[in-house]
Amino acid sequence: MPEPVPADKPEGGEEYPSDEVGSTELTGLFVERPPDNVVAVAGSDVTFIAKVDSSTLTRKPVMKWLKGKWMDLGSKAGKHMQFKETYDRNTKIYTYEMKIIKVVPGDAGGFRCEVTAKDKCDSCTFEITVEAAQQEEQSDILSAFKRADAGEDDGNLDFSALLKATKKRKKVEEKPEIDVWELLKSAHPSEYEKIAFEYGITDLRGMLKRLKKMTAPEPKHCEAFLKKLDSCYSVDKGKKIVLTCEVVDPNVQVKWLKNGQEIKPSAKYVMETNGNIRTLTINRTTLADDAAYECVVGDDKSFTEVFVKEPPVTITKLMDDYHVVVGERVEFEIEVSEEGAHVMWFFEDVELHKEKDSKFRFKKDGKKHMLIIPEATLDDIGMYHAWTNGGHTKGELEVEEKQLEVLQDIADLTVKATDQAMFKCEVSDDKVTGKWYKDGVEVLPSERHKMTHVGRFHKLLIDDVKPEDAGDYTFVPDGYALSLSAKLNFLEIKIDYVPRQDPPKIHLDTTGNMVSQNTIIVVAGNKLRLDVEITGEPAPTVVWSKGDQVITEAEGRMRVEARKDLSCFVIEGAEREDEGNYTICVTNPAGEDKANLFIKIVDVPDPPENVRCTKVGEDCASMIWDVPKFDGGAPVKGYLMERKKKGSSRWTKLNFDVYESTTYEAKRMIEGILYEMRVFAVNSIGLSPPSLTSKPFMPIAPTSEPTRLTVHDVTDSTCSLKWLAPEKIGAGGLDGYVIEYCKDGDTEWVVANQELCERQGFVVRGLPVGEKINFRVVAVNIAGRSPPALLGQPVTIREIMEHPKIRLPRELRTKYIRKVGDKINLVVPFQGKPRPVATWYKDGQPVDPKMVNVRNSNVDTILFIRAAEREHSGTYELVLQIENMEDRATVIIRIVEKPGPPLKVKVSDVWGFNAALEWEPPKDDGNCEITGYTIQKADMKTKEWFTVYEHNRRTNCTASDLIMGNTYQFRVFSENLCGLSEEAGVSKNTAVIPKTDLEMKRPDYKEKDLSCMPKFTQPLVDRNVVAGYSMAISCAVRAFPKPKIIWMKNKMIIGEDPKFLMQNNQGVLTLKIRKPGPYDGGTYTCRAINDLGQDEVECKLCVKVFTETPKEEE
Repeated sequence: MPEPVPADKPEGGEEYPSDEVGSTELTGLFVERPPDNVVAVAGSDVTFIAKVDSSTLTRKPVMKWLKGKWMDLGSKAGKHMQFKETYDRNTKIYTYEMKIIKVVPGDAGGFRCEVTAKDKCDSCTFEITVEAAQQEEQSDILSAFKRADAGEDDGNLDFSALLKATKKRKKVEEKPEIDVWELLKSAHPSEYEKIAFEYGITDLRGMLKRLKKMTAPEPKHCEAFLKKLDSCYSVDKGKKIVLTCEVVDPNVQVKWLKNGQEIKPSAKYVMETNGNIRTLTINRTTLADDAAYECVVGDDKSFTEVFVKEPPVTITKLMDDYHVVVGERVEFEIEVSEEGAHVMWFFEDVELHKEKDSKFRFKKDGKKHMLIIPEATLDDIGMYHAWTNGGHTKGELEVEEKQLEVLQDIADLTVKATDQAMFKCEVSDDKVTGKWYKDGVEVLPSERHKMTHVGRFHKLLIDDVKPEDAGDYTFVPDGYALSLSAKLNFLEIKIDYVPRQDPPKIHLDTTGNMVSQNTIIVVAGNKLRLDVEITGEPAPTVVWSKGDQVITEAEGRMRVEARKDLSCFVIEGAEREDEGNYTICVTNPAGEDKANLFIKIVDVPDPPENVRCTKVGEDCASMIWDVPKFDGGAPVKGYLMERKKKGSSRWTKLNFDVYESTTYEAKRMIEGILYEMRVFAVNSIGLSPPSLTSKPFMPIAPTSEPTRLTVHDVTDSTCSLKWLAPEKIGAGGLDGYVIEYCKDGDTEWVVANQELCERQGFVVRGLPVGEKINFRVVAVNIAGRSPPALLGQPVTIREIMEHPKIRLPRELRTKYIRKVGDKINLVVPFQGKPRPVATWYKDGQPVDPKMVNVRNSNVDTILFIRAAEREHSGTYELVLQIENMEDRATVIIRIVEKPGPPLKVKVSDVWGFNAALEWEPPKDDGNCEITGYTIQKADMKTKEWFTVYEHNRRTNCTASDLIMGNTYQFRVFSENLCGLSEEAGVSKNTAVIPKTDLEMKRPDYKEKDLSCMPKFTQPLVDRNVVAGYSMAISCAVRAFPKPKIIWMKNKMIIGEDPKFLMQNNQGVLTLKIRKPGPYDGGTYTCRAINDLGQDEVECKLCVKVFTETPKEEE
């Protein structure tokens, strides 16, 4: 049986009511509760918060929000009701929230929140009162009749909600009392609701039943049912429910009705008859089965209601995180367990609505639900949540500013007259537009100037180039502080007169793509067109070659084009294989000329290799990778990283700025979730393909240290240790434990177990005798070793013959209560070898030898108090210790005494023949609970006290049947376990019972002398009784003045024997004998004595012992 958690009382001393759930222990788990009463205005939002301390719990608590006694609000989660749960790892406190959006009158009533954790539970109740807003006073009254969870076409009415909703703060003018029942009898049935609403009748159904009994003749008593249907049934959606009743006549036929309509047998509704039992089985219940049902037998009916609860909708696919740039599309996607389920989307703590939030789009596709942001902005950064009535998931959105990258810059051009010039650039965003400028002046489209934008490429075409077209050309992207510039050089052709024989000459233009003498750089995939001017007379022959291979093709990807005075070398879509040394050779009869060129092809780098995780933490992981095999011909500037959850197809960017190192620590991950990573390499040309995905890795952390490490046993060469599992284990689980030891004063720790220990205990063997050894235990999981758990002091290795053990007597295991002045002598035996050291503590401090005497021996310890006083009360703890081994026992002692008198006793009101009394509890309760009060009254004439009430538990009462014309004074005794208080609290004022105005004229008469000697009017009767059964003998006596009564047995006076109880009630004398035995038989005499004489009666009592006679054998 678990140890109970003490229940914390709220302020004011009140205790919250709670219901026991089976055998679950009722405890105080709540740290914070909802307020008792909440007044909400219709249309506003209201939130209730409850906090639960889980530090003493073995598993996660389960919270239920209930309305009334049975309605689980978890199935009502949606737009109107929202539930939230958070957990603080530091304080180990769970926070539960219930939020009601736009309160309606139907939300009024009693609510209860109940938390359970294995064998512990706690609950608290609170009330919601809904007040109508002022501007809604003249709204349609029927709208308040609707149930809170009803749709537009639902016709069921909720009258109690209507009545609660009409409570106003305005004071209603007093009206003369009206008999509502007479008003209802004469009213038309259509006005019943209005009258009930006006006069505050909340139970409309009960009112109609009572009115029917008053107006209709009393129905005939019908006993058609032996057992009727239960008042209500509750069933989960999709499950089966059986309605059962029992009728008197086994042959009678019954009808089943649903909302007043007869039910026909079908596969869904199965009706069965078994003797007197009639059952209706409803298979695969739906929300349409939530209705009122009747079983009809003739004119008799049995009613019930069936409530169908929707099962919680769980989230089967969690939401992914997004890392995008401004303007990108974001799609948060989840999957739920049922189609058509209701999903609520939240941005931070604000719910997103389709009608209000136009920038968000909501999409449903079967079990898939999506939240779409067409174009993300910086305002969209934050956490997005998706809630169902049975699950919750969240995803983070990070939005970065756009950064435009130049993939291909503009190249300088040298163009001859009438040729075409083309400037071309490539940027990373295909949606970016821009403008072209010449020497700072915008270039406008014309017949010769044409601008094109196809995808990421921007071109400026200049036809029929003229000298005035030469200059600086610039492309400026819209919205970015960026510009790309290049120069257009105009090549003038001068025709000079030359001799007829002119050696050939190659004129190479070293501007443009040439970064060094005779070296040309081309981006892979781009087109290379090399126009070489050739002079010579006669026209020379041109030969292009790559290495030793002559290029003769005039068509194809790599070709040579011949023009007048020009030789064009063209490579379409340059590839890495095109890189190399090229030669152009021109010859004619006058001679030859040759030029060497080196064409370098640059490309994006190869992907990085061997991406792997080297270290993980609770929410982080260290990644490392190898540089690409080929850098693309340009140095690698850095890397871009992406990650995703395993099984997901959505990659999240981890950085937008280029990261230069080949090691990276990824953060902000969820512990226990498998992740995968990939890396891109970046050079001046662009972005490489992604690397191969890394092996899945999981962010995990080592556990916390093991707890409560203790020594279980010690021998000459071994030491047995025990401990408990770490408080925090995490997603990495727990693989086992490592036990280490070292000699006291040494720093070298020795591992005691070669393999991990999976149990929470271990015996360390081979220890040196007599040495002092320190021990520590470390928990190990996939993430590594935890901090060690250490013993408080070293252990001496020597055998303990017998462990210390306290044998606490049974009477000391519960609260030990004694009266003030009693002698206390507690003897507690124990065992242990060698002799244990016994120490007593009171309330955590060593006992004061001046107040308590302690004597210890080899086998027991004695706690002795000669005369107990109130200050001796407290919690005493006995600690028995041998070396590191110890045992503890706790004894709670409470010293009690009679309480003090009640305070401020007064007569608060007098009416008719009654008087109302009030008082306050005594200052001193005698150190125990006040069990009641005894109230006495006294007529001021006789001053004789008579008891009005005994064991009255409240601090007020009403004294009735007072005599007219008398003045009464009252006194009150307080009572506890020790008895009544020594003194009584006497009322300061008196109760005067006034006489009426009518005076009675008393006739003259002579006072009759009523004095008489005792005379028994009813004698004692002989009795035969069975031993062990209590009995009583009675007689009646008449005498005045009141006689003295003496009971005798066999002529011997019966004294204060607790076995006998003697009573005298108005002359009726009774002697009760508790469980008489054979020795209680004999002659009993009752004697009455007063001043005028005496009389006595007697009887014989025979006590028989009952013996069971054995049955005769057949």
